[in-house]
Amino acid sequence: MPAPVNLAQAVPVDGWMARLGRRLWAPRCLVCREPAAGRFDLCARCEAGLPWMPPACLSCAMPLLPAPTRRADAVGAATAATALPAGARAASTRVAAVAAPAGGGAGLPELCSACRHATPPLSEVHAAFLYGFPLDRLLPRFKFHRDLAGGRLLAQAMAAAFCGHLRPDALVPIPLHRSRLRQRGYNQALELARPLGRMLALPVRPELLLRTRRTAPQSRLDADARAGNLRDAFEVPARAAPPPHVALVDDVMTTGATLHAAADALFDAGADRVDAWICARAP
Repeated sequence: MPAPVNLAQAVPVDGWMARLGRRLWAPRCLVCREPAAGRFDLCARCEAGLPWMPPACLSCAMPLLPAPTRRADAVGAATAATALPAGARAASTRVAAVAAPAGGGAGLPELCSACRHATPPLSEVHAAFLYGFPLDRLLPRFKFHRDLAGGRLLAQAMAAAFCGHLRPDALVPIPLHRSRLRQRGYNQALELARPLGRMLALPVRPELLLRTRRTAPQSRLDADARAGNLRDAFEVPARAAPPPHVALVDDVMTTGATLHAAADALFDAGADRVDAWICARAP
């Protein structure tokens, strides 16, 4: 299990105005409204409870459980649950255990059993968190209620989680259709990608991907319907040329249908490798 990320050491407060504001007004925790600790808008208790991602499949970001937890007995299940961070334990019963790598190597495989049988189009998928408390409060407020302070915190956490990964040539936020963008007023993926790009010194290229067809909300559809709902929903503009390696940025991954459709459009336009950097993975 990876050690908890120290946000205050990994990522600086974004900009001199933010630092000045924190000196003038004592910040409050964005989750519980208690005084915030350190330089980030979380109290020590809420920061300690963040559901950081445990070891996960490189192709779909589903958490991986050690091979011994394939046993169906209660002792094996309890061991698997306690191996996860506190915020991930509730999801552990819904995560399938996987076998050891071919050749009998110790430890966890890089891919889950489903991705070994049918590899998704994305080269790698990384999520900072499992979707659980307090992400289930922060992300909806950010996505639907203009809580840009929460978005800044989430971007800082993503930067801390992803700073050691292979650097792409550009970050490409998942776009909204123009009608939904007018309705909401902002694109939450872009609001994550911009500060993430500043903190990791990576270019952000929202113009590389367009959403050309308005689709039904994915949250209202089952897994099979989600894939069909997004068929031909994305395209790369004719005069835009994606760099060889891009990373898609989005807030939550569930089935991966949105990311896969976006990746297909970038591959068709000439990209050689497409990764995904996600704030939270829904189990």
